[in-house]
Amino acid sequence: MPEGPIAHSELAALTRRFEEVAEKHDREFGIIKSDLTAVRLQVGNLDQKADCLDGRLEPLGQQMNRNQTQIINLLTELVGRRPDAS
Repeated sequence: MPEGPIAHSELAALTRRFEEVAEKHDREFGIIKSDLTAVRLQVGNLDQKADCLDGRLEPLGQQMNRNQTQIINLLTELVGRRPDAS
């Protein structure tokens, strides 16, 4: 049984709607993919900066340890001395 003109126009309308939704989803997927790529780049940059900071903090920690050792040694030398003695 051949389909009537109404059935053909309904089928054409449904096809157009499906294609419009598919195009919209493709655009949205592209935007999400682009945003994800940008986030990955930012995370990579932050990782590099964190590594750089780690390299700077290690010598600072060593310097603090030396300073603390000197302070402890100086305080140890002062133990038992009278405050008014030079």
